[in-house]
Amino acid sequence: MRILVVEDEPKVAELLKQGLEESGYAVISAYDGLTGRSLALSEPVDLVIMDVVMPGMNGVDTCRAIRMGGGSMPILLLTALGTTDDKVNGLDAGADDYLVKPFAFAELLARVRSLTRRGTAVHAQAEQLEYAGLVLDLARKEAVREGKRIPLTPKEFALMEYLMRNAGRVLSRAQISEEVWDIDFDTGTNVVEAYIKLVRKKVDRDFEPKLIHNRVGLGYILTDTP
Repeated sequence: MRILVVEDEPKVAELLKQGLEESGYAVISAYDGLTGRSLALSEPVDLVIMDVVMPGMNGVDTCRAIRMGGGSMPILLLTALGTTDDKVNGLDAGADDYLVKPFAFAELLARVRSLTRRGTAVHAQAEQLEYAGLVLDLARKEAVREGKRIPLTPKEFALMEYLMRNAGRVLSRAQISEEVWDIDFDTGTNVVEAYIKLVRKKVDRDFEPKLIHNRVGLGYILTDTP
């Protein structure tokens, strides 16, 4: 497993590299967004870990450039910008997850494991999931609703897959975090809410009926009957 670390502070980059290598990952480093984009699109990379605040091309713009260049590997943003808008901007640019500084290295490793986790055997048993005109192609990792292709990041796709496999069932925030992000502890962040907002914008905004609904105090449900 090869990870690209994009971090403009050399000491921080070296600490991340050392910790990841000690955990069994191969690591290459870049110290600015332009170099990071170049490496992500030219080198075999399984995951990108990238700081948001960098001189020149920042992490959000770099993430967007990687996606526009055809890069489909998971991207984890590291940010000291903890507002919901900041996080959603990063996710909207194509990031799969974010981690707010300061963070415990154990949590970083949990996010890395989640983002690089391969599909399980149950995923291979069916090639498509369908619900109310929404189709997920599990092999191609593509989403289509009423004939219109819906671009989803890998983590957005994983979230929709989990919701569709449990259509009609209320799923708590904790259940979604554990299944989609492989995190079974409270990180104090609103990553689930941020991702629900993003997938609603893509899956529901231009279509009827709306499929993703809140159940106040309980969680979220995929259903065509609110």
